[in-house]
Amino acid sequence: MLKVVIVAILALATTLVSAYDPSPLQDFCVAINNTDSAVFVNGKFCKDPAMVTANDFFFPGLNIPGNTLQVNSDQVKLGSSVNLVNVDNLPGLNTLGISLARLDFAPYGLNPPHIHPRGTELLVVMEGTLLVGFVTSNPNKLFTKVLNKGDVFVFPIGLIHFQFNIGQTNAVAFAGLSSQNPGLITIANAVFGSNPPINPDVLAKAFQLDKNVVDYLQKQF
Repeated sequence: MLKVVIVAILALATTLVSAYDPSPLQDFCVAINNTDSAVFVNGKFCKDPAMVTANDFFFPGLNIPGNTLQVNSDQVKLGSSVNLVNVDNLPGLNTLGISLARLDFAPYGLNPPHIHPRGTELLVVMEGTLLVGFVTSNPNKLFTKVLNKGDVFVFPIGLIHFQFNIGQTNAVAFAGLSSQNPGLITIANAVFGSNPPINPDVLAKAFQLDKNVVDYLQKQF
């Protein structure tokens, strides 16, 4: 009896570990907004299959470079641009557990330290030279590498990672992510730019900084 219980617990644990995006039980479930007649799957409502067209599986424009100098953007000071294709703008991705992004970098542009809480990222460099890396959970070991055109690097799910253009020319990369909606938490924005803000005393003690420095950093975000 004990062996049966142990096997059952291990089976349940394996199921929980692998259940990031639920596996589909149909060919597709094109996402739409809530309607009375729609079927709800994986956080989205399914479009009537009879109404689905090829355009539901189509997204144009990833050949167009992103604006690394765009105004009124969190990236404006960083010299990078990310064009994400996920279930929100490609409804045919719903339940398929995958998304895609184009990353553009000006010279010395940075995609700052961030995490994707629901997806592993596989990055391939198309042009330029990028310094990339990720940090493990405690004891926080850094894995870093310089990537050139054609190189591939993987960032495991939920770990802090970054990409930095160390070249004097523009750089371009594409990234596949193992979720239809991998999520994004930019570390500096989350810590110093949360709404409402984190108590400065908490941040001053956590980072061993003068409170005036914390106040200054919070004003930047």
